[in-house]
Amino acid sequence: MIETYDAVLIGGGVMSATLGTLLKELQPDWKIVVCERLGDVALESSNAWNNAGTGHAALCELNYMPEGKDGSVDPAKAVAINEQFQQSRQLWSSLVERGVLDEPSTFINATPHMTFVRGEKDVAYLKKRYEVLKQQPLFEGIEYSEDSRVINQWAPLLMQHRRAGEPFAATRVPAGTDIDFGALTRQLFGNLKEQGVDVVTDCEVRRLKKQKDGTWKVSYRNTIGRTPGSINARFVFVGAGGWALKLLQRSGIPEISGYGVFPIGGQFLKTTNPAVVAQHKAKVYSQASVGAPPMSVPHLDTRVVDGEASLLFGPFATFSPKFLKNGSMLDIVTQVRSHNLLPMLKVAIDNPSLITYLVSELVKNHAKKVDSLREFVPTAKDEDWELIQAGQRAQVMKKDAEKGGVLQFGTEVIASEDGSIAGLLGASPGASTAASIMLGLLKTCFPERMGEWEPRLRELIPSYGETLNPRPDVARASMDATAATLGINA
Repeated sequence: MIETYDAVLIGGGVMSATLGTLLKELQPDWKIVVCERLGDVALESSNAWNNAGTGHAALCELNYMPEGKDGSVDPAKAVAINEQFQQSRQLWSSLVERGVLDEPSTFINATPHMTFVRGEKDVAYLKKRYEVLKQQPLFEGIEYSEDSRVINQWAPLLMQHRRAGEPFAATRVPAGTDIDFGALTRQLFGNLKEQGVDVVTDCEVRRLKKQKDGTWKVSYRNTIGRTPGSINARFVFVGAGGWALKLLQRSGIPEISGYGVFPIGGQFLKTTNPAVVAQHKAKVYSQASVGAPPMSVPHLDTRVVDGEASLLFGPFATFSPKFLKNGSMLDIVTQVRSHNLLPMLKVAIDNPSLITYLVSELVKNHAKKVDSLREFVPTAKDEDWELIQAGQRAQVMKKDAEKGGVLQFGTEVIASEDGSIAGLLGASPGASTAASIMLGLLKTCFPERMGEWEPRLRELIPSYGETLNPRPDVARASMDATAATLGINA
């Protein structure tokens, strides 16, 4: 007899870990299983070295607040992303207080978030952005300077041997964070195991088929012995990174029609030289190159992984047809369907600058990449920096009524009409806003239960169902409380 679960979560990353945690808090009696195709959890996008570890709160990322054609800057998206990150902070804080998560420094550390720009045009834009953001309660404490002495105090590596007379400016928010999403994910899954959740590795889900009784037959294969098997599920979540598209297509739900993904890989330059690392404690973002996707905005980051500090610079885009770092070379081809072919072709036609950017990145050798680093760190030495491979990101391509097809940056939940299956496509800000994304999924898939679940959700996430930014005193109190619990006081 095939075993039936209340929920099957596909993928061993931070999204499944967050959803599993919420479901177990809301429905302790539910029978849940997690299926991960690799030998352990957090080995793909959630792994510490497969992402930059930025607690994305729009404190330093310019692409969340682009300049309009009329020269205006609208803070709405930046505020919305910050609101979402605050929900993640509140959830992690609650879990720390209950002992679900370990000592906070094992997964989150205070790291100022900065933006650094050069040239008169970008300096004018950054100042305009600062003037708008300093009025937003969630961005309280943001600082701005064009003074080399001040910026040198914030991030000395940026200012050494900088050319005289060059226009530059920086903003700084001391309350930024660096996050080891790999450690966070492993801790969440460790607790789920203690709560009776089956976390099964080396388990590759191959097919999803809707049964007459409304449940899903989840067919899988053991990746070591190639042993097949199947289970039934009342609810299925596909949180498998780029692999999610393939599984949602196999499920046959009409909601996936018109969707495709474009894989983009990345590399970082990394240094652990103590003399270099000691001179920089911040995540410093700048403007993206022409044609570069938002996820490729250059940044120089402090990282703390397993208690060791290092610096990363990048990312440098790479190309592979794989949807995952451990995917198939045929992924980009096997995704093609009659319903998504035209949208994907339209995206290719409408984004020649992206192709040009990728080609320019692919021809850079190590020396050229260090030359790019020197725009941030003029004194950088080749021998101090090694190149590491980051994860694969699958950017969403989908139908568009006006353009035919668009390349979308960000994340998107795709759910069936009856809410029995849902999957997540896309990338950044992803992991940082996992709590908010999974709350949205719960509303979509379990609308009839939200009234019953709301009291517990408010205990876990006090701002659930509300926004902080319009209430300065509440926003300040919330950020102070989570900062104290997580040990990230500025």
